[in-house]
Amino acid sequence: MTDWEFAHIEFLYVLIIIPILIGWYVFRYWNRQPVLSYSTSMFLGSVKTVKTRLIHVPIVLRILALACIILALARPQSSSSWQDIKTEGIDIVLAIDISSSMLARDFEPNRLEAAKEVAVKFIKSRPNDRIGLVVYSGESFTQCPLTTDHEKLINLFKDIKNGMITDGTAIGMGLANAVNRLKESDAKSKVVVLLTDGENTAGSIPPITAAEIAATYGVKVYTIGVGTIGQAPMPVPDMFGRIRMQMMEVNIDEKSLEEIADLTGGKYFRATDNEKLFNVYAEIDQMEKVIIEETQYEKKYEQFLSLALAAMGLLLLELIIRKFYLKSLLADV
Repeated sequence: MTDWEFAHIEFLYVLIIIPILIGWYVFRYWNRQPVLSYSTSMFLGSVKTVKTRLIHVPIVLRILALACIILALARPQSSSSWQDIKTEGIDIVLAIDISSSMLARDFEPNRLEAAKEVAVKFIKSRPNDRIGLVVYSGESFTQCPLTTDHEKLINLFKDIKNGMITDGTAIGMGLANAVNRLKESDAKSKVVVLLTDGENTAGSIPPITAAEIAATYGVKVYTIGVGTIGQAPMPVPDMFGRIRMQMMEVNIDEKSLEEIADLTGGKYFRATDNEKLFNVYAEIDQMEKVIIEETQYEKKYEQFLSLALAAMGLLLLELIIRKFYLKSLLADV
């Protein structure tokens, strides 16, 4: 009954009669006991047989039957519901700079590890999207093609580190590779999130040319420049191979990153610490929402018949017990 709804819920107020009837029966029964002088009554008061112990069963059955009738009049209904959901995911490629400058420690523990951590959280927040991963420094390669297997993708982030490929910053190559992964996509929205901390110093494709290619294929590019304003501590090996910290200028080609975003309908962001980088991904997450269309259906089933049948059964049982089993005992009750 916890899943039932009542079409005529006002009938449930009639249930108040149940405790009234019980009280009336108890009062009537105990007030008749002292004046009973017949052998039947003496038997009731002195000898506890099976029959005497069942003397109250008929009234219990009658009250239960009445409760079933009242509930049936309230027209209980159960329902089953189902829904059709249409999901249009978004295809996203994360293009992450892994050049040596990404080891700068103006982020905790450094830029690269901070970028990996935030990207993983971003992936977990978008279960309906196909997401791929491209890494680049002096050249670019695809770490993971578009996939809905996000656990596999997240595991691949563990393998990302500086030194995997030739050092440098080939922003144009990284973007072109990411666009290449999306050009055959039939998703309603195709997005590249390009993260870098520097200027384009390598590769055969200029960043603006890669942006024009992205625009041709309808790919939107969000660009993120990571790095504090001014100088940042960089780990640099000395002549003995020992790592020491050296302050280095932060040079981000913000003009090119803004132009890339403008050409493709995206947006440029600047993140100067871990928290701001997290907020950047959160904003992109809000801007690129999955489209979900939901149609819900519901069917109701009448349940009063089972209650009516239960009431009839209880009344029939009460009649049988009263007339054939407890007839002599109930003559004066």
